[in-house]
Amino acid sequence: MKQGLVIKSTGSWYTVEDEEGNTFECKIKGNFRIKGIKNTNPVTVGDRVSFSLQTVSANEKDAKIGLISAIAERKNYIIRRSINLSKQAHIIAANIDQAILIVTIDYPVTTTTFIDRYLASAEAYRIPVMLVFNKTDRYNAEQTQKMKDLMAIYESIGYKCLGTSANNGDGVDELKNALKNKTNVVNGHSGVGKSTLINQIQPGLNLKTKEISDLHKTGKHTTTYSELFKLDFGGYIIDTPGIKAFGMLEMEPWEISHYFVEIFKTSENCQYNNCSHTHEPGCAVKQAVDNGEIAPSRFISYLGLLEGDEKYRPAF
Repeated sequence: MKQGLVIKSTGSWYTVEDEEGNTFECKIKGNFRIKGIKNTNPVTVGDRVSFSLQTVSANEKDAKIGLISAIAERKNYIIRRSINLSKQAHIIAANIDQAILIVTIDYPVTTTTFIDRYLASAEAYRIPVMLVFNKTDRYNAEQTQKMKDLMAIYESIGYKCLGTSANNGDGVDELKNALKNKTNVVNGHSGVGKSTLINQIQPGLNLKTKEISDLHKTGKHTTTYSELFKLDFGGYIIDTPGIKAFGMLEMEPWEISHYFVEIFKTSENCQYNNCSHTHEPGCAVKQAVDNGEIAPSRFISYLGLLEGDEKYRPAF
């Protein structure tokens, strides 16, 4: 039995790197899927797995493929809602030191709802997040001010923020320093410049990039599967498909406030221990929103998750 790291996942096949640096194309062993794993993909990029090799014949040549039979316990993982409605969740990546969320004020717009849902999910799985505001070279004065206002909100909560331009290289060196010697997963909407930034950080990868639609200001998916790459300066980066939406999963309503850092901290002063911050008298959270101590956009995102629907959609 061999041990290895999953460095690429295409859904049915997994590329696994063993301890000597050799790579093998692997599939999941037949009975593996029935062990109570409810996600669409029981194995994901970043997983440490056990696998065995078997020889198969194809076109009069012998080749070795791997059969994955076990996953080592995960330190953490990050998930999104699956596009397959028969399943609950799709695991994006596992065993992450840091998540990088690439956002854009425009070209395309990243809403605060999306950002806050991502941050709450990362908090739930104890994954530190850095917000990277890309395409700074394209913004006018009003858009630049909106970016600065958002940075101020998230930095006041405790999240690292960085402005970058994949086109002219602004902020790229700072981003490289933040990634060094860590396993980093990079997420964001299609079109925010993920692949272009990664190509700047690690020349030679030549990840595919596409221009966003000028008509709809939305991106086209250029990454169709997750893949892990080694960084020359130390560490790893996991490139992932663009995410259109980020629904919360595996979370009970009473837990949601725990993953909004400033709401959870303020809730210590609420009149009731089980305050939902919606209708109760003596709610310190609602008072903090009224006083400007908690950003209204964050509170609206919290309410949207609590209600479990999509009617709360604050824009920038």
